[in-house]
Formats: sequence, structure tokens, C-alpha cells
Amino acid sequence: MKQSAGILLYRKKQPPEFFLVHPGGPFWKGKEKGAWSIPKGEFGSGEEGLAAAKREFQEETGSAINGTFRPLQPVKLKSGKIVYAWAVEGDLDASSIVSNNCTVEWPYRSGKFQSFPEVDRGGWFSVQEAREKINPAQIPLIEELERMIAGS
Repeated sequence: MKQSAGILLYRKKQPPEFFLVHPGGPFWKGKEKGAWSIPKGEFGSGEEGLAAAKREFQEETGSAINGTFRPLQPVKLKSGKIVYAWAVEGDLDASSIVSNNCTVEWPYRSGKFQSFPEVDRGGWFSVQEAREKINPAQIPLIEELERMIAGS
């Protein structure tokens, strides 16, 4: 079974804000609702999840991440992939992110491959905005972190 690891970065403002990324490439162009995600990526059985999450965060934002990482309950995507996530308080200039590139066949089934940024932009969102923007399978991550913040 495939698995991903990611970071849910948040700012403890009033109300709290959550950092999400929008996938790059032509398939996601113009899609907003349900398209955003936490910075995340696949990892193998030989790699520790939190290390993979930190690596993926840096690859997708161009920034290293440090702090006190709090594990969140894993979520299962429609594809069956399990996403392991850690929450960490911090800040990042969303307008300055720089993502790595990935190569995809585009147009689909054309035999032509093009390189696109894995992430084309990032943004800070309130709880309600994050719920609307994020992939629906990842909403429980936002809700769990919201409860953690309220209880701290």
C-alpha cells in the first residue's frame, strides 16, 4: 500500500491559520475547491515518516522546517493511500515558495512528457477556508489540529 508523509504548518493567530499548497501542472490549473493539500509526498518502508515529511516540505516549498512536531491521526485518500501527518507551529512567506519539478505525460496519452512545478503556490487559510480548499480526505487533519490548538 502506498503511503505519504506531510506537514501541517499552522500559525496560532486569532483565528488560527493553516498553510496549504496547490498542486502544479495542467491538470490542477483553475481547480481550487478540494484541490489544495498539506505539503506531502510518498515514502518507502525503509524511511522514517517524519524525516520523509520534512524532506517533502522542503522539496515543495524550498524551506526547511523545524519545531516541535505533533503527530496527527493518519487519513486514507480515495486512492487508498495512507497519509501520515505532523503538525508544527511556524511561519512561512507563502509568496516566496519554490517547488521542485516533476515530469508528467502531457497531454495525457500523447507520449510527450513535460516538466511542471510539483506545487505552483502556497497560502495561509482560516479553518473554514482550509476546509473548503483542502482535499476532502485531509479535512480530518485540519479538524484534529483545530481541537489541539483549542485545548492548548
